[in-house]
Amino acid sequence: MFKRFLILSLLLVVSANALFAKNDSVVMQKKHEPKKATLYSAVLPGLGQAYNKKYWKMPIVYAGIGTIAYFIYTNNDGYKTYRLAYDYKSGINTDVSSNIISIANRYSNENLIRIRDSYRRNVELSWIVMALWYGLNIVDATVDAHFFEYDIGDDLSLKIEPTLQPNYEMMAYGYGRCSTGVSLKLKF
Repeated sequence: MFKRFLILSLLLVVSANALFAKNDSVVMQKKHEPKKATLYSAVLPGLGQAYNKKYWKMPIVYAGIGTIAYFIYTNNDGYKTYRLAYDYKSGINTDVSSNIISIANRYSNENLIRIRDSYRRNVELSWIVMALWYGLNIVDATVDAHFFEYDIGDDLSLKIEPTLQPNYEMMAYGYGRCSTGVSLKLKF
């Protein structure tokens, strides 16, 4: 029994020492990697912004995606409606709703084609804008990751002051005039 108590107390002292021991090793901070931000943003839009700790940008990314998705859905719905109206008026498809029939009777074939093509163009443009928005999301995360550890010091200043500059061309002819202007001095 004493032997078990001695082993248990020895294990307790060793584990307590390991728990409360000071770690003298150097702690390496992980470097912020732009490649990770790019990959995260490409996999899930807004995730790269979260990796960069720019959480306020995530709702902007998703609001843009939602708005563009709304336009894609709306324009696609209009395209399908006017395509069915044209098909009904052309005699290709006669099994349509009364709403489609009223639209088909309201417009001529040329107008139905023009409206249908307009909606199709808007759908395609909306998909292009969606791709650009997705790309902008990735570029924003990448650039923001590159500037993650960038420090703008407190000594950045812009000094604006009026200036008078002699006009040497006019002095050659005997006119002693000066030009006025504004001087901008950037100190960094």
